[in-house]
Amino acid sequence: MHKYFKMCAPALLALSLAACGADKTEESEPATTTTAAETSTTKSQVEQAQTQTITYLGEKYELPAEVNNIVAASLESMEDAAILGIKPVGVLEVGGKVPAYLASEFEGATLIGDKMTPNVEAILNLDPDVIIGTSKFPEEMAEKLNKIQTMIPYSHISTNWKENLTVLAQLAGKEEDAKKIIADYEAKVADAQVKSKEQLADKQVLMIRVRGGMMYIYPAGVYLNPVLYEDLGASIPDIVNTAKAQDELSLETLAEVNPDVIFLQFEESENTDSPKALEDLQKNPIFTSLKATQNNQVFVNTIEPLAQGGTAWSKVKFLDVAAEKLLK
Repeated sequence: MHKYFKMCAPALLALSLAACGADKTEESEPATTTTAAETSTTKSQVEQAQTQTITYLGEKYELPAEVNNIVAASLESMEDAAILGIKPVGVLEVGGKVPAYLASEFEGATLIGDKMTPNVEAILNLDPDVIIGTSKFPEEMAEKLNKIQTMIPYSHISTNWKENLTVLAQLAGKEEDAKKIIADYEAKVADAQVKSKEQLADKQVLMIRVRGGMMYIYPAGVYLNPVLYEDLGASIPDIVNTAKAQDELSLETLAEVNPDVIFLQFEESENTDSPKALEDLQKNPIFTSLKATQNNQVFVNTIEPLAQGGTAWSKVKFLDVAAEKLLK
């Protein structure tokens, strides 16, 4: 019996040590093992730290957490960038260069093509963190830009100007600047309306844009019209109320409306095939017989003719001019 115990002892000792080793391993596992749920959570936190989600006009857009390289692929975003003091790495060109009225703000920026066909390769080379495009882009162009980086389709509808300015300011850390621009504008509107409600009550005011040698008007909520009809409270002409988009305006129809005031916009680069269109219009007997012409109430290019209208830059500039011309 004693001999049997001596022979079994080493075996029992070995089994005991093995069991102890197993126990120690089991005790240490919780400190070194990461569960699938913990791994997923960590990965999600890292991704969130590297990205941000921007909400604009009801849609969500995912962007890098830190936005440095902004490409302004629309004239609307260029105007708002200018008023906010933002320096995009890429901007559109008109006639092979930065539009003259924004040239000083965007000196040194890379040109990325014109507003209808931005140069995709040029934008790609700029490694943008975000592309500020336009809601006027055709679907094919929007898809190409989104393959490079998230493209925010900046609204061309003037009544969305606050949302436009706010989202661009958010991207660049300029929220307070945007709030001040909006507040200052609303204060000016309130001051102007004290006079405008009375002085413009019986006046027909029309904004006309000459493009390709033809006259065009816009709906009440497009281009510079909201300044006239919403902010200053001028009555909306029927032809503006029925306009669906950029609608052609004939001289005969203009004569029927016979407005008291005309704001006339003419840009040479938009009338390359009809460089004398403005001159010819002003000499036309029908145009010279209008009330606005007879009373010296036709105002040509009171604001930069390339101004997009539905931006903070355009509205701020045009409100000052319109109030000066219309209110006594």
